[in-house]
Amino acid sequence: MHLAQFNVARLRAPLDDPSMRGFVDGLAPINALADGSPGFVWRLQDDSGDSTAERPYPDDPEVVITLSVWESVEAVREFVYRSHHVDYLRQRSSWFEPMQGYTLVLWWIPAGTLPTIEEAKQRLEKLRDTGPTPEAFTFRRAFPPPGGEKSQAADRAAHGEPTRSENPGSPEPATR
Repeated sequence: MHLAQFNVARLRAPLDDPSMRGFVDGLAPINALADGSPGFVWRLQDDSGDSTAERPYPDDPEVVITLSVWESVEAVREFVYRSHHVDYLRQRSSWFEPMQGYTLVLWWIPAGTLPTIEEAKQRLEKLRDTGPTPEAFTFRRAFPPPGGEKSQAADRAAHGEPTRSENPGSPEPATR
């Protein structure tokens, strides 16, 4: 199993506005960092490599999205919170308006498949409607892939990652 990740954000200004320069200038290096991160599988982009071209909310054209696939919750968490990406995350209020409800959703998909934008939008709506479930969850309340805890631990061990029991002093909360 792989993990799909979808997030939405509403731009404070159009991408060509000078106030968005820091965000726009960071897109290529952050996307390259993601592409080279352990556990990264795929991300949505157009033929030119533009990751902001897709605007799936016609009634709200300033909403930009990220849709990506990772090998595990741990892999995407490592990229989001423990890489240079976190520096951009700390600046998000400069570039994005606050949005109501959840803006990020995670869910498991069969390895070798890719999520669609429509599926991603539906998963985010499910999360907003019902809260975290095995079908739509968050970093804070993650669920193991179908097959349970043993399946996830075996996946981590196969990739040389420490299991929770091997890293008992980890500051990360248990997510299963």
